[in-house]
Amino acid sequence: MAAGDLYAQGARVWIPDCAEVWRVAEVSRSYEEGDDVLHLRLEDGLELAYPIGSQLPPLCNPDCLSGKDDLVALSYLHEPAVLHSLRVRFLEANAIYTYCGIILVAINPYKQLPIYEEEVIYAYSGREVGDMDPHIFALAEEAYKQMSRYGKNQSLIISGESGAGKTASAKYAMRYFTTVGGSLSDSSMEDKVLASSPLMEAFGNAKTTRNDNSSRFGKYIEIGFSQAYVTGATIKTYLLEKSRVTFQAKAERNYHIFYQLCASAALPELQGLGLCGAESFHYTRQGQCTAVEGTDDAADLDSTRHAFSLLGVLETEQLELFGVLAAILHLGNIAIRGRDRHGDGCFVEPTDKALGLFCTLLGVEESQVSRWLCYRKLVTTGETYMKPLSRQQALDSRDALAKHMYGQVFRWMASRVNRALRSPEGHHTSIGILDIYGFEMFELNSFEQFCINYANEKLQQLFNLHVFKLEQEEYVTEEIPWVFVDFCDNQPCIELIEGRLGILDLLNEECKMPQGSDGSWAQKLYHTHLSSSHFQKPKRPTDAFIVCHFAGKVEYQCSGFVEKNRDAVPEELVGLLRASKSTLLAELFLEEGDGTVSLQSRRSSGPRLASRPGRRSLPGNNKNKKSIASQFKASLRKLMEVLGSTTSHYIRCIKPNDSKQPFVFDSRRVVEQLRACGVLETIRISAAGYPSRWTYQEFFDRYQALVTREELTGTSEKQICNLVLERLLQDPRKYQCGKSKVFFRPGQVAYLEELRYQRLREACVLLQRHLRGWLARRRFQRMRGAAICLQRYARGMLARRLAEVLRRTRAAVVLQKSVRMALARRSYLHVRRAVLTIQAFARGVFARRLYHQMVRHQKAVVIQAAVRGWLARRHYARLRGAVVYLQCCYRRARARGELRRLRAEARSVEHYKQLHKGMEIKVMQLQCRLDEQAQEKQRLSEQLSALNAAHAEEVQQLRAEMQRLREDAVCDTHVRRLQERLAELERHSAESRLGQEVEELRQRLAEVEAAKLHLGEERDALIQQTLEQSQDLEEQHQRAARESQGLLQELEEERARYQSLVKEYARLEQGYENLRDEVAFHKHSTFRRSPSSESFLGSESSYLSSMSTAPSRDGSDLQAEGPEERWQPVLEGQQPQPGSEAMLNGSVGQDPFEKAYLLLLGQLNAVNEELARTREELRRARAPAESEEKRPLDFLKRRQNIAEMLGLARSPEKAAVDDDLKHAYDAVQVANRLLASQLREEKQQHEEEVEGLHLDIRSLKQLSQQQAALIQDLQRHQGQEGLQHHVVRLKEENWELSQKLERQERTTVKLQKQLRAYAKQIQDLTVRREATWPGQEPAGSPKVSSPAGLSQGMLAWRIEDEGRIIKAIITDYRPQSSPGVLPDLPAYILFMCLRHADHCCDEPRAHSLLDAAINTIKRVMKKHSDDFDVVALWLANACRLLNCLRQYGRDESYWQENTARQNEHRLRNVDPQGACRSLGALAIQLYQQLIRTAEKGLKPMIVAAMLESETIQGLSSTRPAGPRRPLAAPAHTLPELLQQLGSFREALSRQGLPAAVVHQALRQLLFLVSGTTLNYLLLRKDACSWSRGIQLRYNISQLEQWLRAEGLHQSGAREVLEPLVQAAQLLQVKKATEEDAGAICSLCTVLSTQQVVKILRAYTPAAGLEERVSPSFISSVEKRLQEQNPEGPSQLLVDTCHLFPVHLPFSASSVHLDELRIPDNIDLAFLHV
Repeated sequence: MAAGDLYAQGARVWIPDCAEVWRVAEVSRSYEEGDDVLHLRLEDGLELAYPIGSQLPPLCNPDCLSGKDDLVALSYLHEPAVLHSLRVRFLEANAIYTYCGIILVAINPYKQLPIYEEEVIYAYSGREVGDMDPHIFALAEEAYKQMSRYGKNQSLIISGESGAGKTASAKYAMRYFTTVGGSLSDSSMEDKVLASSPLMEAFGNAKTTRNDNSSRFGKYIEIGFSQAYVTGATIKTYLLEKSRVTFQAKAERNYHIFYQLCASAALPELQGLGLCGAESFHYTRQGQCTAVEGTDDAADLDSTRHAFSLLGVLETEQLELFGVLAAILHLGNIAIRGRDRHGDGCFVEPTDKALGLFCTLLGVEESQVSRWLCYRKLVTTGETYMKPLSRQQALDSRDALAKHMYGQVFRWMASRVNRALRSPEGHHTSIGILDIYGFEMFELNSFEQFCINYANEKLQQLFNLHVFKLEQEEYVTEEIPWVFVDFCDNQPCIELIEGRLGILDLLNEECKMPQGSDGSWAQKLYHTHLSSSHFQKPKRPTDAFIVCHFAGKVEYQCSGFVEKNRDAVPEELVGLLRASKSTLLAELFLEEGDGTVSLQSRRSSGPRLASRPGRRSLPGNNKNKKSIASQFKASLRKLMEVLGSTTSHYIRCIKPNDSKQPFVFDSRRVVEQLRACGVLETIRISAAGYPSRWTYQEFFDRYQALVTREELTGTSEKQICNLVLERLLQDPRKYQCGKSKVFFRPGQVAYLEELRYQRLREACVLLQRHLRGWLARRRFQRMRGAAICLQRYARGMLARRLAEVLRRTRAAVVLQKSVRMALARRSYLHVRRAVLTIQAFARGVFARRLYHQMVRHQKAVVIQAAVRGWLARRHYARLRGAVVYLQCCYRRARARGELRRLRAEARSVEHYKQLHKGMEIKVMQLQCRLDEQAQEKQRLSEQLSALNAAHAEEVQQLRAEMQRLREDAVCDTHVRRLQERLAELERHSAESRLGQEVEELRQRLAEVEAAKLHLGEERDALIQQTLEQSQDLEEQHQRAARESQGLLQELEEERARYQSLVKEYARLEQGYENLRDEVAFHKHSTFRRSPSSESFLGSESSYLSSMSTAPSRDGSDLQAEGPEERWQPVLEGQQPQPGSEAMLNGSVGQDPFEKAYLLLLGQLNAVNEELARTREELRRARAPAESEEKRPLDFLKRRQNIAEMLGLARSPEKAAVDDDLKHAYDAVQVANRLLASQLREEKQQHEEEVEGLHLDIRSLKQLSQQQAALIQDLQRHQGQEGLQHHVVRLKEENWELSQKLERQERTTVKLQKQLRAYAKQIQDLTVRREATWPGQEPAGSPKVSSPAGLSQGMLAWRIEDEGRIIKAIITDYRPQSSPGVLPDLPAYILFMCLRHADHCCDEPRAHSLLDAAINTIKRVMKKHSDDFDVVALWLANACRLLNCLRQYGRDESYWQENTARQNEHRLRNVDPQGACRSLGALAIQLYQQLIRTAEKGLKPMIVAAMLESETIQGLSSTRPAGPRRPLAAPAHTLPELLQQLGSFREALSRQGLPAAVVHQALRQLLFLVSGTTLNYLLLRKDACSWSRGIQLRYNISQLEQWLRAEGLHQSGAREVLEPLVQAAQLLQVKKATEEDAGAICSLCTVLSTQQVVKILRAYTPAAGLEERVSPSFISSVEKRLQEQNPEGPSQLLVDTCHLFPVHLPFSASSVHLDELRIPDNIDLAFLHV
């Protein structure tokens, strides 16, 4: 495309500006080739002739690309476009985060924003990078996801200037990782990781002129993860600015910890430190700023001490550390005086208070300290000299000691933090967070700035390589031709600094020289590197040098480089501190080589004036000490190695202004930082290739208006896009078509947008033309209608006049006509009567004649019809017989042909099935064929050998005979015959038979070789498939382990939700239940035993006590227990009624056989229950193990059974059996998967049961070889001794459990054998009892009417039956097994049992039953917490039981709806108030669990259904998806969401819950839908558009329609949707004038001010159809809303975890208790009505 087309009239360009860096101008005259100037019009209307130099000014991007989330998506990639996009997002949308390729640009807003709450963390968790708006949480989630998915270490590199927000960004990232990752074992590990931040800030941060909390060191925080859980962390520090300890510039402060101690000096524990205000210390008052606005130093010290305690630092160690810090402050106050005017010597006053405090706190002698502050010891070959120091040298020595002490304190603090955060088991993967300084360039730059810029050079090199690599990988993946461009490599600059004889080498060499100085070092630099292109000498004659960095040229002053690199410390004073009595001080200065790892860092406002260099003491001791530059170079090299081994994610923090004003954008300052942080380098690399990338679907949806009809005939979207681009962009170099995307050169998307705009404009003009024509026609039709109406009224008046005249004339005519008519009618009637008389007689004669004729004709027709019908039926029968015979012959022939065809097809299909039985079968068949052919070959070879031997033997015999015949001359004729026969035999045997066999063998051998080659290929493929399956199985095992750990973590989180009061109440309930069980046990033991059964009962007493607590059994167990239980229900139903309890309990007059019968019956029940429990445990343990182990062993089983499955002559019966076995095996696999899913659900709520099941699974099903392989794998991959011991312990426990299970099975078999001996006696006893009571029916069902003397509406039971009742109606209750019964039947049964206890005046028994029921329901809920139907069932039963207690209680207010019969069933003796409170608390817990269960199913569907699904077709294509937001079908749709809500409503109604509870539950769920949708709308800028508002409003209307259809519009659910409705309306209303602002304020009454402003700032107008919402309009709306509701909520996101208070209304039951019927399948035969 020519430049004239791009720079046509109306095009917008960027021109340089002194104030704003770049400004927009419009081309007023089209540019033509050869023009020297470009005619422009500025925004203020001024004309400008812009001179054209080497290139034209950069073009502006289209408005649709303004404010894009990703800067790389811009059509024109250059500096002004990047700056403008950042400015628009920051000022207009208040968006501080923007993507730039792999970089996240973060602009400091200098204002607290509500975008870092925990709700936002969970909103970004699990989402892709492009799904949500740019955020540091999105980048953190991407790093976390890549680490979890690929198992590779990640790193976040955060850089920027001081005050740009690096420390805050690092803290937000740490908080995200600890919140999402959690902790695997140590629940406080995430708290410890977060507690390290305030510690590092207190000791390493300080106030500067640019930032109130500036980090004066670099740090690399490595957070360790194991199975996606946080296991620990490690912090590495770099370049601590120790010079800040002794000197601060104006308006700056020392490190925070000093001011925190001074502010808390009045604390009792700090009284002995001699602290006072910060103004009293020399080291804290130099900056004349001891307090920071908005900072409470005393409160910060409390936070610091709390963090110390959390990290395991004892209180005594903290106080000792504070003593060292106080000593540093006192050291700065020591006054050093000169002895004379010349300054040759100095001294310290012995009475100096600061000296005394310093020595007291550190435990050193005052005389020694005062001496070595003023003197130095010089050691020569044979003598030692004491050299006095000048005052300045002594002050420098004092400051050097203070800096060294603080450096050691900082190192010790970092080591203690790492010790507390270190995980004993280590970590598998990690995520590192590098918070490091950005490029610095001041007026005076010294050693600190040089080290900082050196580090940034290394990081920039790593960044360039990473960006360039990703850029090239994209092109290689899409398979498009691309010339690899050269990027700006800063390796020469790095070599200049760190290479051989580089700046650092020369500096270290100069430091080793005895008389080394800054001047001599500068001269060496000039002499060595002046020829380098990256090294320059300044023009003015000073000791300085210039280095050309990637971000610009920086001039460094050589003054102070040598001394700072030496980092000299007075050895005499260090020796005094090492000999101190303080344990901490001795630890700090334990060895001479323990210099600080962290180094001096930069100063924010420029370099400090270098102190006067003093002579070094003890030079011999410092020879082995590394210089500062060497240490920094080594640590930087290690950091680069660590970063190089990770996947890097970059965050560039930008400081928008220097005045720290919120949302003020200084373009000049921002451009400087963009150039220095590498953002523009990323843009340059992207612009060198194809920066704009669209998928074919996105391109087609966006530019569908430019496609012609001929191009739409393409077979695919890719072909259509190719045709369109060939027509629109004639130059093929401007674009490239990849596999899935189309790539554009810079500016091509803008050109396509211009074409699209023109096409849409033409379409709009066409629409306007037709609309205006329609309006004109409608106006004409209205005028024409008015004229016609006037004419109609005028003509009507004239017509009415004419009608009056005509009416009168007509009246006269009518009168005349009537008279004439009367006369004529009279004459006519007379004539008519005469004619009628004549006609009647004549017609009668004619009719009679015709009737007789018709009768004769009809009779003839009947006779003819009968004859013709008989003839036709006879002819039809003959034809039908012939046709049927022909059809039978033809069909028989066709059937025979079809049978032959089906047989052939069956044979071919069977052959096809045999050939395609499976890869393994085919391989084995081919192998078998190969073996058979080899055997056949061997057999034929043996036959050939045998034939050859026989032939040779016969030939020998013939030859011998011929020899004998030759000797006999008489037999010549016979010899000739023998010779002929021999020749004939040789010819036939050698030529025919042997030749054919050899040829056949050759053919078979060729076939075998071909089959062998084919087998080899298939074997290789099978081996490869086997390896892949093995890898998949290993991944499945690892994923199962991770899921298990996740389930355990979810279980702990679920338990933490219960309130402390509920926990205490549950504990007391459990204690009461234990006491009740003990009492029940004692009551069981009161039965007397007969002497004949004493020994047997003594051995089995444990089974009698376990009857009430035996676990449930399913139907399969009951069927498998044999014939012993077939008579059990009948015997249980024969228990005596409550009125005859005395006869049962007493022993006088009782039949001994009857007593033995009862005892044996109890023993049989106990044994059967124990057997059922054992089988249940075995089944539950085997089910998941079989499903998990059958998969890895399936292939081996197939290999072992392959010989049985093969066979060339298999019978059909055997094939059918094999198919049946296969189907049965598939069914078993399905059942195993179902059981495994049930087991995973139980794991979430039962931690102890999960551990037990894991042990059972391993003990019952795992083979010893698998356990050994598992141990070896764990040793190889993890190398952790603790895990090995754990596996060994599990193996031992598995063995013990297996032995225990075998013993239980042997015991069960023994007991069954003993019980069979009594079976005959029991049957005889049963017959006798039936004969004794012939009139009594077996109590097999409680449907029998109650006997006389008992109250109706109750169930008689004993305290021993409590466990069986609970088991039958709660633990084993299955409502689906009893269709048609009441869903709340268990509640009625429980109440009827309570009525019996009330009737017997046994209140403790009633409370015991109720408490047991409540506890059992809680246990059932823990087991089935994810089953919505189960939770709803027991919520309905809890409500029903609560209402029954109210309805039949003592409160008369609940009796109003009772009938007379129901009033007779009221409770008389038991007070139900306490039970009502317990049931109310249980119902609330069940309701909350019901809501949580429903939320788990709804949450994944809400966003996709409400925001992403396209229910109105055609709206989503109005704005294309960005490069990070590919178009994809939503996971869920709105009908699916409505179906889910409908299923919840149906389940609640099916369980019989009150309508009020159903309404409250659906109101809560719709609140979740509304809140989640609104939160994601606030966090996604692409969702804030007019089309999305229309879509959202339609979806809400569908919800409202569903509410009306379900009759829920009066339930309050509509009100919770109001915030979402207002948000949708806000997206649709006009947003331009003050009237619109007032309308918005009156509309948004439920939304908060922050929510309204956020939506307005994120609103994305339609390109070419709408204008962007102006910042002044947003400010006006915000001001109006604040005035309208000054005390309104200030939250941005909706708290979706909020639960509305639940109300359980009273609803009386209309069921009469005496009419209630209990189904037979509920095991309650022992109860009596």
